[in-house]
Order: sequence, then C-alpha cells, then structure tokens
Amino acid sequence: MTGSKAPMALNLRGSLFMVLSMAGFAVEDMFIKAAARTLPLGEVLFLYGGAGLGVFVVLTAREGDRLWHPAYLSRGILIRSGFEVTGRLFYALAFVFAPLVTATAILQATPLLVVAGAAVVFGEKVSLARRLGILAGFAGVMLILRPGPEGLNVMVLLAVVGMVGFAGRDLATRAAPPVLSHLQLGIVGFTMLTLVGFVLALVQGGFTGPGWAEAGLMAGATGFGVVGYYALTVAMRTGDVGVVTPWRYTRLLFAMAIGAVVFGERPDLLMLVGSAVVVGSGVFTLLAGRR
Repeated sequence: MTGSKAPMALNLRGSLFMVLSMAGFAVEDMFIKAAARTLPLGEVLFLYGGAGLGVFVVLTAREGDRLWHPAYLSRGILIRSGFEVTGRLFYALAFVFAPLVTATAILQATPLLVVAGAAVVFGEKVSLARRLGILAGFAGVMLILRPGPEGLNVMVLLAVVGMVGFAGRDLATRAAPPVLSHLQLGIVGFTMLTLVGFVLALVQGGFTGPGWAEAGLMAGATGFGVVGYYALTVAMRTGDVGVVTPWRYTRLLFAMAIGAVVFGERPDLLMLVGSAVVVGSGVFTLLAGRR
C-alpha cells in the first residue's frame, strides 16, 4: 500500500506472508541443491523452469490474461530477462557448489544494491544515512567473501554475480511495461530459465532423465517455489512496504537452519558477523528510506 500508513492488521498480515515467502524460497533452494547432487545442474534448471512455467501459464489463463503479449519483446522486458537469467543461473550455481547459507547471506545484499542502482539509473535521491547503510552492507559482504592473499573463492563469487543479476532484474521490473501482470512476468522469467537450463544441459552432455527420487525433489522445488512467489506477491501488496520488506531477511535464518540440519553446514564466526552486518544495514537502509 502507498500513501497513508496501513492498519496494524494489514501490516501483520503482510509481514506473515513475507516470512512464508522466504521460507518457501529457502526450502525450494534445498530441493534444488539436493537434486543437483545426482542430476546435472542444467537438467535441474530445465525441469524446474519448465514446471514453474506450466504453473504460471495455468494461473495466467485462470486470471484471463493473455499468455502471449507483444510487450514480451519490448526493450525493458528483454533487459529484465537478461538479468533474470543471470541472477537465477549464478545463484543456483552458488548454492549448489558452495554452502547454502553463504550464498543466501550474500543474496541478502540485493536490496542495498537496488537502492544504489536506483540512484544511478533513475536518479533517485539517497540520503547520507542510506549511503552509509549501503557501504556497511557491502562491508558485510566482504566479511563473508573474506578476500586474502590466496584470492577470493570462485564458487562464492558466483553468488555475487547472482546478486547483481537479481538487483538488475528488480530495477528493470520498474521499467517494464505496466500492461504486463505479475503472472505474465512470471511466464517470461520461467521461460528464460527453461531455455538456459536446456542449453546448459546440452553443454553438459545432454539429459540423463530423472529417477523417481529426483522427480520428487523437483516437484518439491516447484511447489515451494510457487508458494514463495505467491506469498511474496501478497506480501508486497499488503501493508506498508517499509514494514513488510525487512522481513525478507528471515530467508537467511531459514537457510542457516536448513544448511545445518540437512547439509551439515556450520558457519564460522566471521560468516555470522558478516551476515549480521548485511542484514542490519539492510533493515537500517529500508527504515531510513521510509523516514
């Protein structure tokens, strides 16, 4: 909602849906990471993208929206699609080959990059407090990356590229044709992911075919991914953005729990400090913008 402050009940509802969304996305990541242990990543992305595309096609048809729209080929959508592919592909590479909690922690800096990008691309004014918050957040990312004489971990850098892709997608979404609904944008995003997965699978040697276990994992990823996307849409349309948005950072808590229980990941002190700095600076920047 925009304008006057939303009632407390709407803010509570929006916040709960945001937490549900982040839980859905964290479990989705878990299923994809598990499936990629036995299936090539290209095939995993192809199956996930195709299943997600099917769901959004059905939902779009039920809403009475057009499945094909000329605006899909507009400059803004093509730019958004490029960033979408970059974000999804490199973030998937990151959490498949690097610890899930590390990739997720770096992803939490996306809102900070969006604020900085909005100042550069759209000329939005950014106060000194928000600039300091952005710098602190990027310092937290560097704590997670922990560059040293031996250089940066290449696998962790994949998460940074994914973060840039998602930030670019969010910025490009603002320039996307307003005639397209959220569901139609979902069709575009999952179409691009399916194509990228198909090409990557061919580069990796073709399709092996999922067994029952892999098919179940992909079904779980699709189901929780759709729940996450739907809950995110509800959250961003309910309550005050400044109240609802900071709850995005609960995704890191879910990732830490899943990483520890399912994958046996144990983040060290520097990782925890860097994550706290990223989350704290993100919440501060959002609240400073609201004021």
